[in-house]
Amino acid sequence: MIEDIQAGLSQALTDIPWGQWLSSLFLLLLGLLLASLAGRSAGSLLADRASRHQSAMIRRLVFYLVFLLFAMAALREAGFSLDVVLGAAGILTVAVGFASQTSASNMISGLFLLMEKPFQIGDFIEVDATIGEVVGIDLLSVKLRTPDNLYVRIPNETLIKTQVVNRSRFPIRRLDLTVGIAYAEDVERVEALLLQLAERDAICLEEPRPFVLVTDFGPSSVDLQFSYWVPKDKVLEGRSAMMVAIKKALDQEGIEIPFPHTSVYAGTHSAPFRVELLSPMHREKDVPDAEKHQ
Repeated sequence: MIEDIQAGLSQALTDIPWGQWLSSLFLLLLGLLLASLAGRSAGSLLADRASRHQSAMIRRLVFYLVFLLFAMAALREAGFSLDVVLGAAGILTVAVGFASQTSASNMISGLFLLMEKPFQIGDFIEVDATIGEVVGIDLLSVKLRTPDNLYVRIPNETLIKTQVVNRSRFPIRRLDLTVGIAYAEDVERVEALLLQLAERDAICLEEPRPFVLVTDFGPSSVDLQFSYWVPKDKVLEGRSAMMVAIKKALDQEGIEIPFPHTSVYAGTHSAPFRVELLSPMHREKDVPDAEKHQ
């Protein structure tokens, strides 16, 4: 019986068309290599003509197309009928399409993002309450890296339906600072002082010119809006340095920055009572001798 099994295995191994399978494997490996080279070449050619987003998408599209052609050739070399394979692939595609409607929606949304180009790799965007740098744009999702170095994945469908703020679209940004001063202070003097700070700051741009507006009469202060322009890569540095400079300048000029005060009022019928703090020595003198010995 063992001899019959060995003979059957030997016959089965002999009947396997090893040459066709080796040729198919060679075509797959060759297709993988050529697809990678073709994708990189397409990305390099379009590097100066298209954005990083478009270059990445086209590179992947070229890779999959070239690899698909070699995969079909490998299946044909292995003896599979392409008509049967294509028919099975069509049925599988329909089934997968019904089962993954969300993925299909994300893929379509990714194509719309590719055509519209609201942002590209390297931009800082804000989606709902998430702010981060775009590090990857795929067919299904966009990957962000937040300022505290967290990795966030956002589906493309969400980006189509939600408001997206691109903080890196334009080369300069305007910063608006609210400065509150006391009602007794001279507003025009404070305006001139803030504009002088903008002139002396190396980060602030001369054009567009900075300006100061009176925005509100608050409960305890006159609120001013101090606006100036900085390069987009100097936003955090420009805001923090200017706030420190404003605080120092107001302190040096003796200009009051008011803050809310809280008062406790018990009503006209509640007369204030006297509170007196005594030292331990005085408390011992006030205590009767009978209570000391208890």
